[in-house]
Amino acid sequence: MATFGAVIVLVAAVYGFARLIRLAPMVRDVEPFLSGGSAAEHAVSRYHVRWYTITMVFLAFDMEMVFMYPWTLVVDEVGTPAVVEMFLFLAVLVAGVWYAWREGAFRWT
Repeated sequence: MATFGAVIVLVAAVYGFARLIRLAPMVRDVEPFLSGGSAAEHAVSRYHVRWYTITMVFLAFDMEMVFMYPWTLVVDEVGTPAVVEMFLFLAVLVAGVWYAWREGAFRWT
């Protein structure tokens, strides 16, 4: 119970310290973009929607590498079933890329 009380006091102290050193409301309203000038558009609106598709395909293959590194460590111990499982995993990824290609996700015009 003493530890719980100490944690509560510590959290309250941190919140109190943050309240003491916070910026004034007027200073907080000034935006840092272009030396305080207002932004002409939202930051997300600058990127075309097709970039998100390419990003998702990249992340899929990035995750493939996350799964393949540990696989290389155990493939010798497990043997043929590990190789079959990895080829099935790669087949699912290739099917996803094929679907994205067929739907026109990689067309830039």
